[in-house]
Amino acid sequence: MLDLVAKSPADGLVPVAIGTMTLDEVAPSAITFLTAAKGQEAALSAALKTAHGMALPAAQRATGRDGARAVWFGAEVALVGAVPDPSLSDHAAIVDQSDAWCVLRLTGDDLDAVLARLCPVDMRGSVFKRGYVVRSQLQHMNVVYHKLSENAVDIYGFRSMAATLVHDLKIAMESVESISWCQRSL
Repeated sequence: MLDLVAKSPADGLVPVAIGTMTLDEVAPSAITFLTAAKGQEAALSAALKTAHGMALPAAQRATGRDGARAVWFGAEVALVGAVPDPSLSDHAAIVDQSDAWCVLRLTGDDLDAVLARLCPVDMRGSVFKRGYVVRSQLQHMNVVYHKLSENAVDIYGFRSMAATLVHDLKIAMESVESISWCQRSL
């Protein structure tokens, strides 16, 4: 009989620490997409607030905190970390996406420089602030970026691309560190 072992998407790939930067995996207990029924956005937001303590986020924003967040994903909102309360189904379609996503957390003082090498969107802290969310690219892959703080961002990518996500982030981190090393050596 086959003995299967559950593994996280980035198992064995992270953590990666280079220079001032660290890349690690966030393993939420659940990722669930909520799509509000027509005309039910306000009711869904109220139900989400009652059940999980957070309102439905505005476009390109997130609400909540570590362990239970609502993150804008476009037409859907991803409820991350919390198993959805059954009452939410009165106002929205609920689809479990837990096994489909890899969530990586990139932290460090050179965050802006690393992201500039990977993303066509201006991710500098003066523009992309805490709580902001954007769907964009990481090299050639579709991802969602969620800014947690001045020096931290969560990156949501497809589970099937976890190794490529980690590889591309690691290359960008090495590039920034090599430039920093050269500048310190002068």
